[in-house]
Amino acid sequence: MATPDAVSKHSGSLKKISLLPFVAVLYAYCAGGPFGFEAMVSTSGPGMALLFILLVPWLFSVPVALATAEMATAMPVEGGFYRWTRAAFGDFWGFQSGWWNWTGTFFMWASYGTVLADYVSQVWPIRNPFLHWAIAFAFLLLVALLNVLGIRLVGHVTLWMVALQMVPVAIFCYLALNQARFSPFQPWMPPARPWREVYGVGLALGLWIYSGYEQLSTVIEEVEEPRRNFPRGLALVAPLAILSFFVPVAAGLAALGNWQAWETGYMVTAARLIGGHALEGAMLAAAVLCTFVLLDSTVLSVSRVPFAMAEDGYLHGALAKLHPRFGTPVLAILLSTAFCGVLAGLSVTQLIAIYAWMRAATSVLTLLSVWQLRRTHPELPRGFRVPGGTWGMASVVVVPTLLFGWALVNSDRSARLWGPLCLALGPVAYGVLKKTFHRRATIRPSS
Repeated sequence: MATPDAVSKHSGSLKKISLLPFVAVLYAYCAGGPFGFEAMVSTSGPGMALLFILLVPWLFSVPVALATAEMATAMPVEGGFYRWTRAAFGDFWGFQSGWWNWTGTFFMWASYGTVLADYVSQVWPIRNPFLHWAIAFAFLLLVALLNVLGIRLVGHVTLWMVALQMVPVAIFCYLALNQARFSPFQPWMPPARPWREVYGVGLALGLWIYSGYEQLSTVIEEVEEPRRNFPRGLALVAPLAILSFFVPVAAGLAALGNWQAWETGYMVTAARLIGGHALEGAMLAAAVLCTFVLLDSTVLSVSRVPFAMAEDGYLHGALAKLHPRFGTPVLAILLSTAFCGVLAGLSVTQLIAIYAWMRAATSVLTLLSVWQLRRTHPELPRGFRVPGGTWGMASVVVVPTLLFGWALVNSDRSARLWGPLCLALGPVAYGVLKKTFHRRATIRPSS
């Protein structure tokens, strides 16, 4: 029976990044920047939107980060949450965790390419659907190439891009606060707005912007001193995300007071109203950088899932091969990019709504695996433990799971059809691939 350490002996050598670029990549995945969720303001009202921004991370992302930190010190293996779930619940559920995450993230991955093409069309109007798709696919290929060249390059490029995008955001906040004349919390909720929209759609957006704290566990062996740096990275990113979401939105509302006009992408328009066309252009560039680093970090995280599954014998062994120079799973990156390219023609709303179902299922399995492994393998050398004993562990699992359920129940009607259908393909894929690939490495926790 192979231990995680045995599974970690890859076909090549993995490169490693230090704490600072890892924090940048983790922030890029879990937050990215204050763009893309502005519709929460007009949907739920400015007061409730700001409350969601402040409250949701404590009920959702912090519990997930705590659970991830415990497992990162107990089982720091490449593939992260996929292998944790497999160790906790066996081959079937481990496969579902990996398969749902890998195939589900195709939708999110493709949506970022679509958003980047949308930004291009704001500068140069694009009326040809094929040209729009080609631009989106070109962005996907560019990010795939960056990831092929190695995690060190990805980490440093992401660090610089995150730093650059924060410059116009900081200027925006400064100018907006100097022009503040409205209460950013008024009104708390839109008058006569159905409660389902206020607490359903708005909260779902809040959960979306604060999700992903377990996802970079897939590259855990590519982080220097992971038992030390992974928990530290999680501890740094959570408050950074809250700060970078709350301050720009509150400042913009305080300066403009026009909460009814806030829709997706409105932060760029708000910049023009507050600082003129120069700031508008700078904020548009920041929004593009935000989307790019979201895509960049997503490719980094998700490409390691088929790599680990191939190592365990669920997928073709070629996906588990590392480039001899760059230490990256090239075929896993390129194959995933090809699948995403097919989906890049769909709308962003359709892509994200379907993705939410598969992401929720993966995250719930991850949380349950932390609980299960604490019960079945208390001897694991956990350098960090979720505080609060049994009740603390229970709250870390139950509260985010309930929030996931609420968001899915209130999701788009078409997503409530296609989301479960995509989940149902997981057991089918398990049955087919189990017969196709017979070599499977057994994984269990080890001290």
